[in-house]
Amino acid sequence: MKLNQKGIDLMHQFEGLKLEAYLCPANIPTIGWGNTYYESGRKVKLGETISKERADALFLWVANSFATQVRSMLRVQLNENQFSALVSFAYNVGNANLRSSTLLKLVNANPNDPKIFDQFLRWNKAGGKELAGLTRRRQAEANLYFDKL
Repeated sequence: MKLNQKGIDLMHQFEGLKLEAYLCPANIPTIGWGNTYYESGRKVKLGETISKERADALFLWVANSFATQVRSMLRVQLNENQFSALVSFAYNVGNANLRSSTLLKLVNANPNDPKIFDQFLRWNKAGGKELAGLTRRRQAEANLYFDKL
């Protein structure tokens, strides 16, 4: 199981590229393709800037670390679209949230369970408020998850 180009494209679409650090909707300093920390583990600070090449390299490093963590949570084999949808989800909400989610429980019980679709959609809030962008992202992730290769 690996993160495929459809997953990378989805993540890029929803994260957007910002070469100067900014506060995301959850009020966390973020840079590049939605990264909140660097390879060293140091958190992003407001006022920092990076090049597009640096942002691309950081994204791949962070996305691959999320893919490794997601892979370790799975007890079933998934296709690349299913796996990539879960990596995108974890990249956005964090590994701990995926690990404790009903979404993951359903995936591990039966990766074809149609209830999985609605579990993606439940994660559309930041700071307790529903965000249209998160609703669109969760819909796209659910669609990718159920898109046959």
